Amino acid sequence: MDLKLELGQLVATPGALEVLSRSEQSPWDFVRRHAAGDWGDVCAGDARLNDAAVRDGGRLLSVYHTLEGVKLWIITEAADGDGCRAATTILLPDEY
Repeated sequence: MDLKLELGQLVATPGALEVLSRSEQSPWDFVRRHAAGDWGDVCAGDARLNDAAVRDGGRLLSVYHTLEGVKLWIITEAADGDGCRAATTILLPDEY
């Protein structure tokens, strides 16, 4: 899988980890998709914004669903002046 972006430090909220554990899914499955530019279930406008953010260093948001239908977000923070991304977070929407 061709990775399109650097993720920085990878973190996950307790709620996201609990949901992933219940569905017996690995967070890495979702992280790989995100890093490869598969934004999941975002609308077309957000997908275009993500595609631009890969090039210009902006913030990225992916939306996925577990096998149990629970929505997960993955957010990669905007790059700093040197193009480095500090962190990528896996979270539930209500944890934002």
